Amino acid sequence: MNRFDMKRQDFCNALNRLEESLKENPTDIIIDGCLHRFEFTFELAWKVIKSYLEYMGVAEKIGSPRETIQNGFKEGIIINGEGWIEMMLSRNSLSHLYDEGESRKIYENIKEKYIKLLRELKEKLDII
Repeated sequence: MNRFDMKRQDFCNALNRLEESLKENPTDIIIDGCLHRFEFTFELAWKVIKSYLEYMGVAEKIGSPRETIQNGFKEGIIINGEGWIEMMLSRNSLSHLYDEGESRKIYENIKEKYIKLLRELKEKLDII
């Protein structure tokens, strides 16, 4: 199994765990766990995009998540570049400070928007 395939499998496993957490009754502890799973899933998502781009020889060295998202959009791996940038910014805000109101807003965005973007990536990776 090559590096890309390993990263794809890690991403798919993390996405499954995130989806499981979204099915639970949203208590404070469940929401906090979901936010943590989202952070982890997003990290694996941008890294699997980066790995795919490198594997295909599209980009030898891509640094940041933003660059990776931009290149992934350019190459058609992701469809909604603006949504991915918004998701990245949400993930970044969770990592640097904790504001309960903001975290609950991000939780709602995970349920309504971000999970769809992550599922679209998984579907794309499944046919590659």
